Amino acid sequence: MDILYIDRKTKEKMIETPPGEGFLKFLYYNPLGKLPLHLLIKRKILSSFYGRIMSGKKSKKKILDFVNSYNIDMKESKKNIDEFDSFNDFFIRELRDGARQIEPDENILVSPADGKILVFENLKEIDRFFVKGKEFNLIEFFQSEELAKKYTGGTMVIIRLAPVDYHRFHFPATGIIGESRLINGYYYSVSPYAIKKNFKIYSENKREISILRTEKFGDIALSEIGATMVGGIKQSYTPNSQVKKGEEKGYFFFGGSSCIMFFEKDRVKFDSDIIENSQLGLETKLSMGERIGERK
Repeated sequence: MDILYIDRKTKEKMIETPPGEGFLKFLYYNPLGKLPLHLLIKRKILSSFYGRIMSGKKSKKKILDFVNSYNIDMKESKKNIDEFDSFNDFFIRELRDGARQIEPDENILVSPADGKILVFENLKEIDRFFVKGKEFNLIEFFQSEELAKKYTGGTMVIIRLAPVDYHRFHFPATGIIGESRLINGYYYSVSPYAIKKNFKIYSENKREISILRTEKFGDIALSEIGATMVGGIKQSYTPNSQVKKGEEKGYFFFGGSSCIMFFEKDRVKFDSDIIENSQLGLETKLSMGERIGERK
């Protein structure tokens, strides 16, 4: 199985080759992979241990090879390669001013992160991309009947960050942001190799949830998902404060991760190319700050 996506700039269909691809296939598609997956890989101890290694000084030796192997554009970074203290310091790198253009129109919704996006205007559409029989349940995800009811019939947006992506996440709209609530869970991979086998990973993994109250798009539920080898999720914003579209919300430590957004029914009209690709089961690659929809 190849991971296929659409590059939004070129409109070309691309194949993603993630780090550790062979090991991911073994864990999620080989019966022998189930034992290490459930005994070790999905548990916090491994991700925390690896996170500490990636924060050590010796890990900085890995940066140059990683940059060269995955063609990472360091011109966007505030720091040069030799200025990072560790691989994790590089991984959570900040961008220089102007590296991302934020759509200024407040009626336009933007992506909170660099990554690959899927939009489900109806949760029943999930079967177009994921294995049937793995029903996604809002109550399980939110651990709240009130929030589940609020977003029933609404839209779910998934932005998947691969390890090679910029790993800070931002606000998709201007509004007032509430406190972030932690829901502890496992550390399954959020790679399509794993998610296509079990979409409920999003409800089983560690995650944080906060509500962004906006004038233009209603109340947006923002969630950051932990995953295998993600050493942590750091919220850098001030709770219960006014925030502007494009401002930083937080960042992920080492590993691939996902940002998920939920919108109330009939609040956003998402761009047609993203919808069309999503209906075909294809992610669309985009950048933080890039337009993804508009006020309905």
